[in-house]
Amino acid sequence: MKKLKQSTYHLIDGNRGTHKADAYVDIFISILIILTVFVVFLESYDGIVSKYGAFFNWFERFSISIFLIEYILRIWTADLLYPELSKTQARFKFIFSFFGLIDLVAILPFFIPLIMKVDLRIIRSLRLLRLVRIFKLGRHSGSLKLVGEVLRETRFDLLVTMFVTFILLIVASTLMFYLERDAQPNTFKNIGQAMWWAVATLTTVGYGDIYPVTGLGKLLSGFIALLGIGIVALPTGIISSAFVEKMKARPKKNTQKHLNCACPHCGKEVENLVKKPDKG
Repeated sequence: MKKLKQSTYHLIDGNRGTHKADAYVDIFISILIILTVFVVFLESYDGIVSKYGAFFNWFERFSISIFLIEYILRIWTADLLYPELSKTQARFKFIFSFFGLIDLVAILPFFIPLIMKVDLRIIRSLRLLRLVRIFKLGRHSGSLKLVGEVLRETRFDLLVTMFVTFILLIVASTLMFYLERDAQPNTFKNIGQAMWWAVATLTTVGYGDIYPVTGLGKLLSGFIALLGIGIVALPTGIISSAFVEKMKARPKKNTQKHLNCACPHCGKEVENLVKKPDKG
């Protein structure tokens, strides 16, 4: 039973397995997650639903069955994921972990209507929770794990940037309110409406539904728009530099390989170390 649990643990977590089957399971789960999210988008088209509704229902049952089996197996093998804990503690830790909750939320919308009577409109909104399955890809993709690590390491820098941006929004919207409220009392009724202008201007989107007409208002608007170019670029620069550092810190692939050949003098097999040419 212990060997079976170990094999199961490797199968559902391809990053720890060493056999091709582990990678195949990894790829299958990832593709299934993508397809389930794609089906959610297709179900928003009435014409497609009327034609392929039966297939969508079958696919939903199939995917839910796979995800439910995966969820149960992950609970069963949780003590291998957290070997320092007891079996009960490890299972509870997985259930309440980020990906454990994602797994649970991904399958709940299918079972809730079967357990209790709820309004059909609520059922339709619950079905949107199936989009949560896309976060499961983080477990099956090394690239997404890299994204998660970068965001986790830069979270404080990003929070500071967001805080500074929020302060700038407050200051800009307050100034614009007092500059424009007399000229446009219906447009700038309060600071809240002025903040909508500040968001559109600071992000350089510029919807054009609300804009200043006074000279000072236009001057402030231009200044905020120019400032927004740098403010919006800050998080991009922080994340980009973190990605570069992460990529540099990654261990380089071995450019050497071992070839066995026979010695021309004694005939014994010897190991010859050949360096693979670097790609320019």
